[in-house]
Amino acid sequence: MVDLAIVGAGPYGLSLAAHARSLGLSFRIFGRAMDSWVAHMPKGMMLKSDGFASDICDPDRTFSLRQFCAERQVEYSDVGVPVRLETFAAYGLAFRGRLIPELEEKLVIGLDHTKDGFTLKLDDGELVKSRRVVLAIGITHFQHIPQNIAHLPSEFLSHSYCHGDLEAFRGRTVIVLGGGASATDLAALLHEIGAEVQLVAKQDSLKFHSKPEVRKPRSFWQRIRHPQSGLGPGLRSRFYANSPVAFHYLPRKMRMEIVRTHLGPSGGWFIKDKVVGKLPLLLGYCIEYAETREGKVHLILRGADGSKREVTADHIIAATGYRVDLHRLKFLSRDVLSELKLEDSTPVLSSTFESSIPGLYFVGLAAANSFGPLMRFAFGAGFAARRLTKSIARSVSRARAFSPAGRAASIRSVKNEETGAI
Repeated sequence: MVDLAIVGAGPYGLSLAAHARSLGLSFRIFGRAMDSWVAHMPKGMMLKSDGFASDICDPDRTFSLRQFCAERQVEYSDVGVPVRLETFAAYGLAFRGRLIPELEEKLVIGLDHTKDGFTLKLDDGELVKSRRVVLAIGITHFQHIPQNIAHLPSEFLSHSYCHGDLEAFRGRTVIVLGGGASATDLAALLHEIGAEVQLVAKQDSLKFHSKPEVRKPRSFWQRIRHPQSGLGPGLRSRFYANSPVAFHYLPRKMRMEIVRTHLGPSGGWFIKDKVVGKLPLLLGYCIEYAETREGKVHLILRGADGSKREVTADHIIAATGYRVDLHRLKFLSRDVLSELKLEDSTPVLSSTFESSIPGLYFVGLAAANSFGPLMRFAFGAGFAARRLTKSIARSVSRARAFSPAGRAASIRSVKNEETGAI
């Protein structure tokens, strides 16, 4: 039995493993390294996060994105130079290769709670026993598709999570749903490869981040009013980025509303010119219903003024984000699900990421309602890894001290002190 099992090998899982080793915890980590970034985001995409906010965290800060880019001679700047998806994915794989050789690229297909911990079933049939489990599964399992189009067959409808390679859409007509970064990135990339794209969003206008002014010095007043943070500029973002423990103690309704609204749908500054004026934007429209006829998908839209509009395409891609619902985690046993305390289908967590089941922890997107918007970004991996592993290390240390072997060692130490023995 190990001290800790980590499920997931993205920025959060890799950071946790690096910190667990540094604290002497016995652990195993499972999952495909950087899977969401490598296989489920479109090639050519760029991250909204600045370079300095895109590190995977090891305790001694020995391998930052800056260092990786310097070694590979890849253009990099803390701010002002967008991080390419391919660069970040390659960095994560290099981090794994250099710092997490223990990673087992196996999938967990079952998780049960036992009297002395947990049993994990792997896809190769192995049963693993662990005293504690951290679920660092990121966005996997949580793709959200609006209910009024969810009935469409998969040949006509998919989620943006399904598309690491867009080549299959070359020359086809595609409707992209959504007004955030995933939607604008997809629409621009599809347009560039020769697809006929329409972007449909319920927002009246698209929002994009402002381009950072990296060469112009910011005044003292600007730095006070709009401080930089790992979540972008602004006092609120600075608080959410730097004070997740304080956020944890805010009233529940306030926390959930902040997570829902702060840093809402918006594209990166670098994508605006590739979308606006380049492809049809149908803004301010809600979906009324959808159907397929004669090999095409027909989408009926209703505008804010009550007017109707019909658009047709070969395929719809729903770039409509992710919503955490633990009932969608099919590997959790019924007993585990029944024991978990949930709020709006998300886990209720302690200040150290522990759920209502002792020894079961959640980090990343699933922890956002407890610790704030920080958990939706790779920048939050460092905080989660430090706080969670330190808490586990203290628990392990206490357990070892009170175990029969630990008590015997303490007695021997006292006797040695009394006799002067070494």
